[in-house]
Amino acid sequence: MNTYRTHIMVCGGTGCISSGSDQLIDELNRLLIETQYDGEVQVVKTGCFGFCGQGPIVKIHPDEVFYVQVQPGDAKEIIEEHIMKGRRVERLLYHEPMEKRKVKEHKDMAFYKKQYRIALRNCGLINPEDIQEYIAFGGYEALGRALTEMEPADVISLVKRSGLRGRGGGGFSTGLKWELTRQAAGSPKYIICNADEGDPGAFMDRSILEGDPHSVLEAMAIGGYAIGANKGYIYIRAEYPLAIHRLQIAIQQAKELGLLGKNIFGIGFDFDIELKYGAGAFVCGEETALIHSIEGKRGEPTKKPPFPAESGYRGKPTCVNNVETFANIPPIILKGADWFASIGTEKSKGTKVFALAGKVNNVGLVEVPMGITLREIIYDIGGGIKDNKKFKAVQTGGPSGGVITEENLDTPIDYESLKAIGSMMGSGGMIVMDEDDCMVNIAKFYLEFTQDESCGKCTPCRVGTKRMYEILEKITEGKGEAEDMEHLEQLSYMIKDSALCGLGQTAPNPVLSTMKYFRHEYISHIRDHYCETGSCKALVKYRINPEKCVGCTACARVCPVNCISGAVKKPHSIEESKCIKCGACYDACKFDAVIKP
Repeated sequence: MNTYRTHIMVCGGTGCISSGSDQLIDELNRLLIETQYDGEVQVVKTGCFGFCGQGPIVKIHPDEVFYVQVQPGDAKEIIEEHIMKGRRVERLLYHEPMEKRKVKEHKDMAFYKKQYRIALRNCGLINPEDIQEYIAFGGYEALGRALTEMEPADVISLVKRSGLRGRGGGGFSTGLKWELTRQAAGSPKYIICNADEGDPGAFMDRSILEGDPHSVLEAMAIGGYAIGANKGYIYIRAEYPLAIHRLQIAIQQAKELGLLGKNIFGIGFDFDIELKYGAGAFVCGEETALIHSIEGKRGEPTKKPPFPAESGYRGKPTCVNNVETFANIPPIILKGADWFASIGTEKSKGTKVFALAGKVNNVGLVEVPMGITLREIIYDIGGGIKDNKKFKAVQTGGPSGGVITEENLDTPIDYESLKAIGSMMGSGGMIVMDEDDCMVNIAKFYLEFTQDESCGKCTPCRVGTKRMYEILEKITEGKGEAEDMEHLEQLSYMIKDSALCGLGQTAPNPVLSTMKYFRHEYISHIRDHYCETGSCKALVKYRINPEKCVGCTACARVCPVNCISGAVKKPHSIEESKCIKCGACYDACKFDAVIKP
């Protein structure tokens, strides 16, 4: 095996691949061969670095230099300047938006300073398609320790004492779930990894599977040993082809080394993992619906109890944990329960991975200790709001969560605190909104998603979410009536109280939270037929400010219905009766003379 003096780490996650990182890798390798540096410099295709908004990402080891938005055409300069001459390529360094400076080393980036990587520990560090690299960083050592030095009850006790709670949204004690499954009567038993990540804007689980698939396989084997299962399933949506590809490679590699299959570590423990593909139904994130889908049935939930720990896959005791939950298991086994429990808050231990998206400068994947505040994530890690706009709200928990306003930005992130202010942890989606976002429209967006994803089994969810969406659509089209808000509230509480599963029970949350914190926007839409942000097309009224208009005619030239009149170098005007509200004039004006709201 070659020993290299330098490694060029290139992000090979879905986001960076879509931006051309595969072509960048090819070009780097070609240039290294051409310059005869291929014997001392290696290009490594890694998993996601998390800094998704700035991809493709390149990190040079051991120099700790971090390059952003690198294109195949930049490869020549990186090889000639950095690799051959030892000079940083300044133009490719990241520019901190808050501090207004170029960052020379990875460790100095504000995006990473407050992160603590446990679940994402190997993402961006190893080649996910090479089991030897995973082993080199302690991979499968936890499985070996659990199988050769611990009894199943000891493993369960350790996980319970660590305080690890389910990262899929429910927050149930992982160790207790394992214990209940082990104690349940019936055989065989099964362990399932829920990789059906369906929240809008969420990509936490996908990135872990793409960047560190062996950590999930190792954890499932540990969980199988603990609960007495010899078979595991990973339920993953078919929309994740790269994650599926890397899981297939990882499973095959683990089998070849005897880390999956028969008589693992020579103790007589057998464990196999099989992939099951989902068709992208959001409701299949609910564990009973997921189990039915694996069985080949319709992905519909069933009333609990009995819980899957008692009667799950094929009526047998079954434990379901999500990807991020499993990714925490090997470090807990190796470093101990006290280590993990020392991170986070009293009731929420460890770290949480969030997909930070929306109107924030640093879009990406972040892993932070529980207890950190929303303000720290959005401003210190996220780099603040794009274009210096004013922060308006942040949605946590995806379609099941709620909006959080500026007055609650200093709320610590943990299960109980978020629930107390009307939101929830969820699986980890975090969408930031600014002054240009209409909160009525945001609520409609989430209701459209949930009513579309409803499996239809229970009437409250099937019909109730549809009726709520229709009311919101009516309001955003300027046809709202005073009683609509009362109807929305009544429907919300009826659905929460009577829906069969978590999808329906939490579907009204975005509506209730936006009505609580932004009631004035609902009133403005209904009473004044006015949307202050201009997001609701039917309520937009374009006009031209004569004091700013210079008569350049740019707006008139792009208007598709010729409703703008005025002489050259004279203020123009819009005939509202003809205006189709397409926004072309607003986009064309360079003098901010066209006013939208």
